[in-house]
Amino acid sequence: HLPHIHARYQGHKASIAIEDSRLLAGSLPIKQLRMVQVWVDLHRDELFANWDLAKEGIELFRIDPLK
Repeated sequence: HLPHIHARYQGHKASIAIEDSRLLAGSLPIKQLRMVQVWVDLHRDELFANWDLAKEGIELFRIDPLK
């Protein structure tokens, strides 16, 4: 499986690729999609580390939200 995250906003759901922040599936309003893409760009290394932990069944660590 391609490393990705899931995002939700007011009934919308989307999968976003960690590698390049592209929308893989689903939809979000454009403003929220862009915010998620910026967040992924800022936290790419942490997201890949969490992806590796998830594959091993290990608890993920928290990643700070946008401020």
